Amino acid sequence: MSNPVFERIEGYNKADDVVLYMKGTPTFPQCGFSAAVVDVLAHSGVAFQSYDVLQDPEIREGIKAFSDWPTIPQLYIKGEFVGGCDIVREMFSTGELKQAFESAGVQVDA
Repeated sequence: MSNPVFERIEGYNKADDVVLYMKGTPTFPQCGFSAAVVDVLAHSGVAFQSYDVLQDPEIREGIKAFSDWPTIPQLYIKGEFVGGCDIVREMFSTGELKQAFESAGVQVDA
C-alpha cells in the first residue's frame, strides 16, 4: 500500500543532497534543537534544503513514522537518515559528520 506522505518525503530527500526537517526556518528556527542543527550545518559549510514541519502537519507526523525516529529535527544525507540534534552534534564534534558528507559526495566548504 502506498503512502502519499512517505512518497513526498522520499521526493524531498531525492531532490537535494542534504535535507533537514526542522521546526521553523534556518533564519528563524522555532526550537533550540533545530537551531543547533542549522548551526552545525552552517559550520560544516554544506548547502542544505530545509522543510518547516510546523507549516505542514502531514510532514510533521509523517517524518517521524518514515524514519521511525520520534523527534524533530531530522537530518538526511543523500536520502539516508542521519539522526536528530544530539547525534548530529556528536558526529560534528568527532569529525564523523564531515566524513559522512565527504563519503556521500557532498561538497564541504569548511
